[in-house]
Amino acid sequence: MANAEQHFILPRATFDSSVKILIVRAPYYKDISDDLLAGATTEIESVGGSWELEDVPGALEIPTAIGIAERLSNFDGYVALGCVIRGETTHYETVCNDSSRAIQLLGLQGLCIGNGILTVENRKQAESRANVDDQNKGSGAAAAALHLIALSRKWNRQAKNVGFLHDAEEAPVVAAVKDTPNA
Repeated sequence: MANAEQHFILPRATFDSSVKILIVRAPYYKDISDDLLAGATTEIESVGGSWELEDVPGALEIPTAIGIAERLSNFDGYVALGCVIRGETTHYETVCNDSSRAIQLLGLQGLCIGNGILTVENRKQAESRANVDDQNKGSGAAAAALHLIALSRKWNRQAKNVGFLHDAEEAPVVAAVKDTPNA
């Protein structure tokens, strides 16, 4: 039972300036994805944010579309929405694992993404997780993206130098080499 447990939910993120979110949705199970979309848009609008929607053929295409949008557009964050219901073949594992892994890799590169791709055993579980009056995971994915955007704005600054890269002032180049005997 989903309602039997109590969960802590962070307070809603707040912003000094508006946020722009791209929602990438795989509408294979259109009624489920419509409910996820309703939850996501409500959450985004509750903080004064704006959103655009792009539909893609399936869950595997969601990370690719997000990657393209990141390179070619100006969104603050992304929400991935879709539903994968276990079938009779191993295709379920491929779609679930690869879409999730690709979204996580994009996130580790600095993109603010909320993953609302349902991975469920049956339609009843999907309907429960998409229910706009209950635990709508579209809303949760949008809230996650918004929290990550808030963190990225909080920590926004010049990129740090990593590894052997350095500023010339921090590690001045030696001006002259002393005469040293050869070994």
